[in-house]
Amino acid sequence: MALDELKSAIPDFAKDLKLNLGSVIGNSELPKQQLWGTVLACAIASRSPRVLKELEPEAKANLSPEAYTAAKSAAAIMAMNNVYYRTRHLLSDPEYGNLRAGLRMNVIGNPGVEKADFELWSLAVSAINGCGMCLDSHEQVLRKAGVDRETIQEAFKIAAVLQAVGATLDSEAVLNG
Repeated sequence: MALDELKSAIPDFAKDLKLNLGSVIGNSELPKQQLWGTVLACAIASRSPRVLKELEPEAKANLSPEAYTAAKSAAAIMAMNNVYYRTRHLLSDPEYGNLRAGLRMNVIGNPGVEKADFELWSLAVSAINGCGMCLDSHEQVLRKAGVDRETIQEAFKIAAVLQAVGATLDSEAVLNG
């Protein structure tokens, strides 16, 4: 199992990450599509080749082709949106908020899977990319759709752990080159 491979690669000094990786993925109560879509989108957003290489095959095996594509789409569109909206929010000039974005985001309206699943994946990617505006927006859509806080928290816990595992393994690869 790829999860076991990834866990075994985590150095002893990061034992908490190993334990957390096992719990957020291995013991998750999320439905399979929500779980593995979140894992795939976050593995992509982590920018860690090792995390993506280890987790992508299992994600692909647990997702329909439509969900697999939608999870990749969530990572892609949020890579753009998180930079755009985070920048607009961080600029001190509020007039940028009145300007039309002019960026295509059609996949958000028609992701090819349940809207709530796509929103959950988008929220998790936004957590990795640190966009408060996007986090708030996706959280509000999820809450209006009846998704509970515990489910939303599961998604950003996965994001946090995968980001930390990726940073740890990638830095160790450089240091032990």
